Amino acid sequence: MALRFETVKILHVYKTYVPEDFTGVPRVIHSIAEGLADYGVESRVLALYSERLSGEQFRVGRHSVCPARRDFEIASSGFSVSAFHKFRRLASEADVVHYHFPWPMGDMLYLTFGRHRSSLVTYHSDIVKQRRLFRAYEPMMHRFLKGADAIVATSPNYLSSSAVLERYKEKVHVIPIGLPGRASVDEDLVEYWRQKVGDGYFLFIGALRYYKGIDTLIEAARQSGLPVVVAGSNDKGELDIAQLPKNVVYVREVSEADKEALLDLCAAFVFPSHLRSEAFGVALLEAARAGKPMISCELGTGTSFVNAHGKTGVVIAPADAGELSQAMIHLDSEAELRRAMGREARLRFERLFRADTMNQEYLKRYHALAQRKRTEIPER
Repeated sequence: MALRFETVKILHVYKTYVPEDFTGVPRVIHSIAEGLADYGVESRVLALYSERLSGEQFRVGRHSVCPARRDFEIASSGFSVSAFHKFRRLASEADVVHYHFPWPMGDMLYLTFGRHRSSLVTYHSDIVKQRRLFRAYEPMMHRFLKGADAIVATSPNYLSSSAVLERYKEKVHVIPIGLPGRASVDEDLVEYWRQKVGDGYFLFIGALRYYKGIDTLIEAARQSGLPVVVAGSNDKGELDIAQLPKNVVYVREVSEADKEALLDLCAAFVFPSHLRSEAFGVALLEAARAGKPMISCELGTGTSFVNAHGKTGVVIAPADAGELSQAMIHLDSEAELRRAMGREARLRFERLFRADTMNQEYLKRYHALAQRKRTEIPER
């Protein structure tokens, strides 16, 4: 007989979602929504879309997406007039509203129509780049975080290093980001990529953004002379393809299946992000899941929680091409060390970063917050 679970209705709130965005935060939302569907969790996602997709509610797997039209952007953050009306209705039907921070529009939605709903905030990252705008936004941010019923940090490292989270640590819980188990690798794709880029290279995968440290990686490749493969969207022009040294191959953005094939062939995964905007590093999780040693930078964020220095790989100072070059040379020359670190990376993934583990922790928080809503006066 199938088990039955108490139904909990969750509304996720974030600036982007699939199919327009399936990186970072949207991937986490998708994993939670799909992973908890068998446990009585009915999930909806309110996100902003271009006009082409901003019409009726649609399904993604076993959950629903409620799109609102993106009217304009300020500092890469979307805003929408229609989202207020949609949020008011959707929040009234939810047991818990799950906000994904940072997104200033989410703060505004909470402060206008969300304060009487049970609320959970996953604090994915500090605001790092827009310092001038942050000073104007900061009072609203603190009203939002102060009012939230519970806050989740994605690593103990980020909780201990974020000045913002320090103010609310009495209601912060740590729930690391998790991924599902690794899909089987397509051997035909492995052979395709072997013919195209070879094997035994250092691999970077990710969207090429200002905080990814790509310039440092290219300079380290020049210094070391070791083969490097870079895969990811270059829509912001962070990588000058015409100026790449001969030992660096850029293969653009790749599919999930191609990603696993490239991971299969690489000697190690390199992740040179140098700013706190890199709050966790899901790409590191993918490398750990594939049993690969890693090189990353110490940022005081989740990257050093995923990559444990001396155990699963090497952690270096940020924006230091010389140190990165030396770390690459060291791993390249020590095959047994690479294998040992790769084994430990895989074990650490299984122990700490499975999607099932993350989802069950969120399920506990959802039930606790939903029960609070049901036992309190409806309008607080």
